[in-house]
Amino acid sequence: MTQPILFSPSIISADFTRLGDQLKEAEQAGADWFHIDVMDGHFVPNLTMGPFIVEACRRATSLPLDVHLMIEAPERLLSAFADAGANWLTVHQETCPHLHRTLETIRGLGMKAGASLNPSTPATTLSEVLSSLDLVLIMTVDPGFSGGKYIPLLDKIRTVRAWRDKGLTSALIAVDGGIAPKTAPEVVQAGADVLIAASAIFKHSEGIRAGLQSLRASIQRIPA
Repeated sequence: MTQPILFSPSIISADFTRLGDQLKEAEQAGADWFHIDVMDGHFVPNLTMGPFIVEACRRATSLPLDVHLMIEAPERLLSAFADAGANWLTVHQETCPHLHRTLETIRGLGMKAGASLNPSTPATTLSEVLSSLDLVLIMTVDPGFSGGKYIPLLDKIRTVRAWRDKGLTSALIAVDGGIAPKTAPEVVQAGADVLIAASAIFKHSEGIRAGLQSLRASIQRIPA
């Protein structure tokens, strides 16, 4: 059975003066998850939200919260994000010298565990932790800011998909960065299961519903 494509709007492009309303609007438009980018100003050059935003989102929606920790030493805050209501918690391979331990700790806290790779980090750096992964997040922009230039890393996506096809992992494959109607079809064809999009949804000229509909329509046009 083919895994349905999931859409995870990234709230980094939302209007935070209307965050609750925008989450409801995206939920009603067919969002599957919500993606929350946590940045520390050290590992990436931007500084964003923490557990309190996750708590606010948890109160505003019943959809899964997909929290992406772009921070140094993420193991210090795993419990805080679990308590805040995160369902999926993704850390960066580049910030975790003891990645297996960190992933198992996340799972032990009752969350699904993910590992993210920067554009220059090879997929093979995850080869020894495949059984501990529920999600592999492939960054297709240099992380830190919404609206970065898309980097077509289709072979990296194909590598992770081949691992799953061989039964080496059951992890979902998420792609984040520059996802829009123009780029979504090729990452889905390469093997992505989860499309994370910010500007294409929250900053669409015709609104959130139109943004999600446009993304969904783009992958429905993929040849069988």
